[in-house]
Amino acid sequence: MPDAPRTIFYGSPDFALPVLAALIDSPWRPLAAVTQPDRPAGRGRSPKPPPVKQLAQDHGIPVIQPERLDDQAVAQIAAYTPTLQIVAAYGQLLPEQILNLPQHGTLNVHASLLPRWRGAAPIHAAILHGDPETGATIMLVDQTEDTGGILAQRPIRIGASETAGQLSDRLAELGAQLLLETIPPWLAAEITPQPQDASQATRARRIAKAAGKIDWSRPAIEIERQVRACTPWPGAFTTAAGAQLRIAKAEWIPTIPDRPGAEPGRISVSGDWIGVQTGRGTLALRRLQRAGKREMSAADFARGAAALDGAILGADDA
Repeated sequence: MPDAPRTIFYGSPDFALPVLAALIDSPWRPLAAVTQPDRPAGRGRSPKPPPVKQLAQDHGIPVIQPERLDDQAVAQIAAYTPTLQIVAAYGQLLPEQILNLPQHGTLNVHASLLPRWRGAAPIHAAILHGDPETGATIMLVDQTEDTGGILAQRPIRIGASETAGQLSDRLAELGAQLLLETIPPWLAAEITPQPQDASQATRARRIAKAAGKIDWSRPAIEIERQVRACTPWPGAFTTAAGAQLRIAKAEWIPTIPDRPGAEPGRISVSGDWIGVQTGRGTLALRRLQRAGKREMSAADFARGAAALDGAILGADDA
């Protein structure tokens, strides 16, 4: 029986945790985990380690945290003489020197059905664009972003009310399971990487906080997707009476007609109901959060929001 490969893992956020956990309990337990440096976070801006660092340390796995994958970092990784590398949302492209290290190549767990949604934010993009399904892809990493040959794919349906955070959790588990199923036939040379059809490629670029700002002139169905795609981060937001208001959950109700003459952003507060006229259709707000306050249901929010009835959300935006 051939020796188990000497595995190095690359990953940083929560999405990478199920993949690392699966590898830890497998014959391909990583010799080291490469992750992003600790970053300032929270009100105190104290350094916070990436989730992968904590999990790796809990299991006695050495952690490497280079700011950049420069010659020094390459030498540090090469000292482990890896024969297989696994990537799951690491946060940087791997340079040629690192890709050339393992004889069995570098496999990536990607949260889309490539070539659709190459890039840093495939889950956000799939929800935002109303895709009915997405999935996990195991691909061979090359020198460009998410363009390598496909080893395995598995689709899943996107729930009608599913947020990016919820979908990310499902895809992380799916990707971890698919990876474990793919490694044995890959090491046995039973899989031939299938080239991607570049003509079908779409790109999901890294999202910024501004992606959460709601434009009420857009159709209600698109704003509902935006809210889901931006939950939990960066959060969908607007302004109400000069203060920022986060929309944590919303629902487009097709049976509610447009109000004649109502401007986009016009809010209606009645009992437990909070509705907003959009460019096309009415959006029911289900959970909201004022700046500095706790998130609450529409019913709780409405009890103290009578003064907002008839106001226009986003009217204070520059």
